[in-house]
Order: sequence, then structure tokens, then C-alpha cells
Amino acid sequence: MKRRDFLTSSAMIGASLPLAMAPTALTSCNGDKAASSAAKTFTPEELGMFSFVDIAPDGKPLKAALVGCGDRGTGAATQFLKSGPNVSINALADVFPDRMASCREVLKKDFNNEVPDANCFIGFDAYKKVMDMNDIDVVLLCTPTHFRPEQFRAAVEAGKHVFMEKPCAVDPVGIRTVIASAKVAKNKGLTVITGNQRRHRRDYWEAYQQVRNGLIGDVVSATAHWDQGAWWNKRKRPEWSDMEYNIRNWFNIKWLSGDHLLDQAIHNIDVVTWFTGMRPVRAVGFGGRAQRLTGDIFDFFSVDYYYENDKRMLATARQIDGCDGNVSEQVYGTKGVAKLHDGNDIRIYDYNGNLLWKYDYDNKPVKNPYEQEHIHLVESIRQNKKLNQAEDLAYSTMVAILGREAAYTGKPLTWEEIMASNLRYGPETYAMGPLPDYKEGVAPVPGKAPDAPVL
Repeated sequence: MKRRDFLTSSAMIGASLPLAMAPTALTSCNGDKAASSAAKTFTPEELGMFSFVDIAPDGKPLKAALVGCGDRGTGAATQFLKSGPNVSINALADVFPDRMASCREVLKKDFNNEVPDANCFIGFDAYKKVMDMNDIDVVLLCTPTHFRPEQFRAAVEAGKHVFMEKPCAVDPVGIRTVIASAKVAKNKGLTVITGNQRRHRRDYWEAYQQVRNGLIGDVVSATAHWDQGAWWNKRKRPEWSDMEYNIRNWFNIKWLSGDHLLDQAIHNIDVVTWFTGMRPVRAVGFGGRAQRLTGDIFDFFSVDYYYENDKRMLATARQIDGCDGNVSEQVYGTKGVAKLHDGNDIRIYDYNGNLLWKYDYDNKPVKNPYEQEHIHLVESIRQNKKLNQAEDLAYSTMVAILGREAAYTGKPLTWEEIMASNLRYGPETYAMGPLPDYKEGVAPVPGKAPDAPVL
């Protein structure tokens, strides 16, 4: 639990790692030149746009294992089963028998998908048993975020295709594990689809095509917002150990979720990273804890990201009842602004208020992106498209981590520092029982050293 010195220069992968964007990035490899009007018009195929079919093609049966049987995991399993013909959930792994039982019930009742007792594994090492199953083709990784890097590495080493929920890590040590595993997965030809579902929306993709082709001119700044009311929380029960309480209330626990700037605002930060191709040089953040009822995380953030050539991004995240809500992204260029959100009204305007482009929702309805991402998963495997979104998610998550640590400390923090950091959150070993370093309700205090007493 104790926070490490994150300005250390020793790291598994050094600060020289470039931002690994897809070939569709708007910047040069150094991230210093946002695109002006493109020299050519890029087609959707050249940009790597998905097919956006309503159902994945048929093919050989695909057997999947679900790791993490909570609400999000159960949802992912049902979306995988809806993706196309000849798919099934054949194994489950979790630490809680009650969560596994409720997941099995949903799968059997709603999809007639019965998981045998012999394929249901309980415990912190349950995911390893799933990876050892030779007949499992796909692994759905839906545990609390802290566990994702090691489970992703195990899946790749076992040669499994992967659906990996966002974000992919809570700290730089985990991010470097994901980056290394993503490269191995690419060399093995494995499909890795990630849960940043805006990348699986056709309206976002067509807006991206317009930005890439220069409709808004040179990209100069952006905003990313996930501001909403209070999110779910669970009070500790007398019969729960510290570890059980932490995992059952994982969203509100720093070492498990990475805070909500990662768990939710990662969606918006990822969109800006995707649309602009920009890598921040440094960040200055603000944040604190005003009304959160449990856990040890903040309930509001505001992060100013600085890029080369004086470009900027403002990212905000808030979870407080009674405040203004805003879940959106805006990308500003020299000629106009792309206004993005998942409310089926994506448009691009010039600075006189004239509409330059809008998505045609009447003739091209947008499918539920939580379902679409699993269609893309199955389609990629069956058509050998070799899609791998892991590195993109890793770098977007690192942008969020940079902002979170800037807010936690109250200090400017650079990209090179966070990339070289040995910061790691969470215990070294996992077992149900006490967590001496966890302190309920004690969030980071900006301007104080991590171990300074809270007055």
C-alpha cells in the first residue's frame, strides 16, 4: 500500500517510449505537429475503421472464460454471447462464490449457457486455472483494475485472445506490464479488444475521419469531461475483512480502481488522445474529497495538460450530487470545433456557428457500443484481422495517471517522470484478511508528502 518514490529513474521500460498510436495519428512520431488540412482524403479503410456490422460472422465455435464475475463482468459475458453465432462462456473465475453464482444464474436463465462446476474457479489465483484450459479461445478480463496487468500478461502468455476492460492499470508499473504484453500479443497475432467503447461507435469514427481529413484545421486544444452525481459505494460489514471490503467496494478504493479520473474519465481522455494524437509534456492538477461516503479516493478533479507548441487539454471529473453534469469531449482546431458525446448528436461547427458536418443518425443508427465491441472481437478473430487495442489503452491510461498524480501531489509532473516512475499501488501479496496500510476515508492531500499525517 505504501506509495513509492515515483521520480526514480529506474524502470522496466524507460521514459524514451514514444506514444504508440495507430497509423491514423494526427501527429508526427514526436507528437509535435498536429495535422493541418490533409494532403489527401483518407478513407475509412485507410484509417482502420471497423466494419460496424450488426452481428459477427459465423465460424468455428469460440469458447470464452470470464475473469471477474461482478456486474461489469456479467455484462461483458452477456454481450459476448450476443455478438454472433457459435460463441459460449465455458469457464468462470472470481474470488467471491456469491458473485459467481449470480453470474452463472444470469447466463443460464437468459442464454441457456450453463458453465460446469468443474470450470468454475474461486480464489486470487483462479485466473491462472482458466489460462491453463486448452479449449478456451478467448478471455474476458473484468476484475478490478489493479489486477488487470498480471491477468493480461497471463492471457497473452497462454495464447488467448482478449477482451480487456478499461482502464488497464492503476500505476506506471502496471502500465509497463501492459505495454510489454501488448507487444507480445501483437507478435503472436492475438486479438485484443478493449472496453473504451467510444472507439467502437460509428459516429465517433466518422467524426474522427472528418478531423483527420482537416475539417477543423490544425488541432490546437481539447477538453474532456466526465462530471456526474455520486457513484455507487458499499459500507463495510462486520463479517468482511479489510481485503473483502476493499474488493467489494473496489470503485472507491485507490489501489483497486486508480480513482475515477481513470475508471470513468479515461473514456474522454482516450477520445482526445485518439482524435489529436498528442502526448502531454506535463500536467498540473487540482482535486479533492468533498462528499464521498466511503473509500479513499477524490470526488473531483481538474487537470491542465500541456503539450508541445503551447497546445492544451483541460480534463475534469466530478462525482457529486447536485452539481452540473457534463460527459463530453471537444476538439478545437484553427477552423472549427468537433463536439463529441454519446448522446447521438455529434457535430462539427466553425467559429461563426455554422454547421460543417453532423453524423447521419437517421440512416446509420449507432449500435450499443458495449455490444459492438464484442462483435468486433469475434469478427477480428474469425476474419484474422489482428486487431490489438492494448497499447492505445495503455498510453491513454497513462495520461490519466499523470493527471491523477499531479492532482494528488499538487505538483507539476512531466510525462518523462511518470513514464520512468516505479510507483505501484496495492499489496505485494493477496489474501483475505487485514490490510494494515489501508486507511478508510484518508485520501491524498495535495501539497503534503504521501506519508505525512492528515491534520
